[in-house]
Amino acid sequence: MTIEPRTTPAALWRAAEQFGSNEAVADGCDRTTYTELLERVRLAARALMAKGVEAGDRVAVWAPNTHHWIEACLAAQYAGATLVPISTRYTGHEALDLLERTKTKVLVVPDRFLGADRLADVLKAAGDGGIPTLKLVVRTPSDDPTSGAPTTQFPGGEILEWDQIAAASEPVTVEEADARARAVSPDDVADLMFTSGTTGKSKGVMTAHRQTVGIADAWADCAEIDSNDRYLVINPFFHTFGYKTGLMVCVLRGATIVPAAVFDLPTIMATIANEKISVLPGAPTIHQRILDFPTRGDYDLSSLRVAITGAAPVPVVLVERMQAELGYDAVITAYGQTEAVVVTMCRTNDHPVTVATSSGRAIPGMEVSIGEHGEILVRGDNVMLGYLDDPEATRKTIDDDGWLHTGDIGVLDERGYLDITDRLKDMYISNGFNVYPAEVENALARMESITEAAVIGIPDERTGEAGRAYVVPKPGVTVTADEVITFCKERLANFKIPREVKIVGSLPRNPSGKVLKNELRQGKA
Repeated sequence: MTIEPRTTPAALWRAAEQFGSNEAVADGCDRTTYTELLERVRLAARALMAKGVEAGDRVAVWAPNTHHWIEACLAAQYAGATLVPISTRYTGHEALDLLERTKTKVLVVPDRFLGADRLADVLKAAGDGGIPTLKLVVRTPSDDPTSGAPTTQFPGGEILEWDQIAAASEPVTVEEADARARAVSPDDVADLMFTSGTTGKSKGVMTAHRQTVGIADAWADCAEIDSNDRYLVINPFFHTFGYKTGLMVCVLRGATIVPAAVFDLPTIMATIANEKISVLPGAPTIHQRILDFPTRGDYDLSSLRVAITGAAPVPVVLVERMQAELGYDAVITAYGQTEAVVVTMCRTNDHPVTVATSSGRAIPGMEVSIGEHGEILVRGDNVMLGYLDDPEATRKTIDDDGWLHTGDIGVLDERGYLDITDRLKDMYISNGFNVYPAEVENALARMESITEAAVIGIPDERTGEAGRAYVVPKPGVTVTADEVITFCKERLANFKIPREVKIVGSLPRNPSGKVLKNELRQGKA
């Protein structure tokens, strides 16, 4: 009987053993088999160990979807470290917050991405105090070699260029690296993924190796992924959708990872055709845009087999069009959150109406229940270990019986299929990303010309939902919508920036002083 891997190093070893000659990663001109991927990961792990990375250290990756992200992620975990993914949409200030709170020792970052020098941004945000725990920056090649020379000075630490990894690895033997990887326990923390909360302060979700692998295994089973599949990962690796249900799914099943560094629809269409993509996960808007692409007929999309979608309602007609016009054998919806990653999924034989009107049923190892006020409760193997350095928030989220309180409202039908009807939280979803109004409001609180602000989500044809900020200027001060948006652009990732700004004289409140956001949603401001 085959023993299922319960750590990411063990999953990589099995992939090399069972699928060694399969193409593991197809990233433009860079192609690797699973045998070669293991060799690259082991080499990078040796370099990290040679530079002082110990088991339990934190390694942050602030980079786009390329083969470098995959190798850095798996190498960090091979060396026994904990992965800290950082959104490429984050500003230097936002990234600095995560680096400081996780006491990150190593940062993997491109020398340039979309014209920006990310290392320079985070060092500028840190100021004269620097980042005391950060000792090593591993720099991947630029996406734009013409964009200028990157930062060369890193006070208090060392910069290791990607092409220097082989030389840096020499002090550590293969045997030493393999011994470190074998010592990784299924209960060790594999990753720290950050999710914002209604308090406006992001929380670090701690997940064990057995959970990261277990989630990917359940997802792969429900979607029926195998070693013949070619999996286009549009969802960013810094998100669970791209990392745990993307690259890790492929490693477990021997499928080919085809990473997309940026979302450019013509390039995506060409990639589907040229790479014979069979699995395409993504928010409903991605599939809608493919259907509506004016020259769709010029691309051979016949290889598409399975679509996995979620993060927003899926119209029945969209599911039907995806199957009829794009030729999908199955369209699957799913529900989860960072604290549990995947809770429910449809199955490949579910009817389009079921797919469109539910988020599926519980995956193996997970339970779903409906609690007080209709709140969705989740319990099982893959519920997070807890929040980083925040036992109080952990206790508030996971009760004494092990139920995770999701903050979402839903109903279960007689088959156990879940329909999400509302949110207890004010969170809204823009382009597949969770946006927490409290975080935006906290940023706006620093704008000297305004006295208060409230943010809600509103329907948006392009992104699903977008933000609308209601802003109250200080007495005698004039504030424009452009000024508010410019202020936000300097401090927030672009998906958090309000699409609309309403300048108002006051905000509606209840007797206790709480802003009545329902009235804002009804236009009563």
